[in-house]
Amino acid sequence: MNKTILLLHGPNLNMLGKREKAHYGSFTLSDVENSVREWAATRGYALEAFQSNHEGALIDRIHEAIPHVCGMLINAGALTHYSYALLDALLLCSFPIVEVHISPIHQREPFRHISVIRPACADQITGLGFDSYRVGLDRLLELMDGN
Repeated sequence: MNKTILLLHGPNLNMLGKREKAHYGSFTLSDVENSVREWAATRGYALEAFQSNHEGALIDRIHEAIPHVCGMLINAGALTHYSYALLDALLLCSFPIVEVHISPIHQREPFRHISVIRPACADQITGLGFDSYRVGLDRLLELMDGN
């Protein structure tokens, strides 16, 4: 069995640590990627991380991942709320996907309450800050184990 997980980040997440710290904290994208990589490794999984501010690049990366990953964590940033193209790409995946968000999207501006990618995801973890990723990874591993 392939033991590689893809961690995908959308627009502006490369600016973690610099943007709206009240919503997103002071940790950086590198902090997230390194921690998730470490957490995955302790469970016997490799992690590939990718971030882009461009919808098409994210879609291309999903397509590339399909044959060789066993699961995905995705924080699509603002694309969460309107990218049907990203949804279509995620629907091509036969492995479990968990959507994660640092901030509580359902308690923020009304446009953030909707996730158009949610139908492609087995679960959604929001509002736990940095811990959204740890909880999201734990949930993804449960799903991959059939729970």
